[in-house]
Amino acid sequence: MTFDKAFERLIGHEGKFTDNPKDDGNWTGGKQGRGELKGTKFGIAANTYPHLDIKNLTVDQAKAIYLEDFWDVIGQAHGAVKFQLFDAAVNHGRGNAVRILQRAVRAADDGAWGPLSQASLDRMERINGHNDVLLRFLAYRFKFWASLQKFDAFGRGWTNRGAENLLFAAEDN
Repeated sequence: MTFDKAFERLIGHEGKFTDNPKDDGNWTGGKQGRGELKGTKFGIAANTYPHLDIKNLTVDQAKAIYLEDFWDVIGQAHGAVKFQLFDAAVNHGRGNAVRILQRAVRAADDGAWGPLSQASLDRMERINGHNDVLLRFLAYRFKFWASLQKFDAFGRGWTNRGAENLLFAAEDN
């Protein structure tokens, strides 16, 4: 899995400019009504990047941010797993994405990827194969989405994204 391929897939999930005031990520303060409503574009959100001019962000600028801040979240992993983690890091934040992967590989889910988490991933990939890691990761990701308060408002889009990622996982095997 190359970064360019992963980005091409990701940008299909993350697109146009939105400034829905009910989406906490669109606010520079990270909560509805806190800070400035600057929106989200290409998945780059005001709550994470309050200093950016989100509305005028270019695809090339978004790609540079993704490469620097989201691509290398963990050490070594099968490309299919790496893509899923990348997509989750963009959608949920790096810490939540790591916690989901840690649950999937039965490591302590503290949000910090270290040698013990890597060993758990390596062991599961070696014994069960990366497909089991993918299925477990996506199952925990769906459970994460369902646990969010805003699921009623945004859940349809999240589950469509998850379904698309299941298709990518099948393609990557």
